[in-house]
Amino acid sequence: TSPSFLPFYSRAEHENDREGTMVKFLKANKVVVVLQGRYAGKKAVIVKNYDEGTSSRPYGHALVCGLATYPRKVTKKMPKKKQDKHSRVKTFIKTVNYNHLMPTRYTLDVDLKATVTPDALENATKKTAARKEAKKVLEERFKTGKSRWFFTRLAF
Repeated sequence: TSPSFLPFYSRAEHENDREGTMVKFLKANKVVVVLQGRYAGKKAVIVKNYDEGTSSRPYGHALVCGLATYPRKVTKKMPKKKQDKHSRVKTFIKTVNYNHLMPTRYTLDVDLKATVTPDALENATKKTAARKEAKKVLEERFKTGKSRWFFTRLAF
């Protein structure tokens, strides 16, 4: 389709070939940083992503579950009660536009799909129940000592 004197693709043709082949990297269990709103600067994990959007939200968005408050520093010499208090977290559940999420290189292999569901956002009681379940799961993960980066506050 290009003229014979051009042995290579024209730029426009090359870009047409690549169209629609964008790599989907915002997948479930990917750790992201929320950039806008009440939870700006907080880390979250994608539970379910909607690349094509939905009828109510016709843009790419994701259901995320994140840490509203991070666990505090825990040392061995602290009494058990204080250790437990310091390792508490507070979670949030939210649907966020892809434009307001910054992906990180980390993934968090926790199973939040069962607890945090899209219908949990429909009413307040379901949402609080889901938040409490997510809190339990994430606190357990913190106590195992895995995924240290996810549980540290972003200092900026």
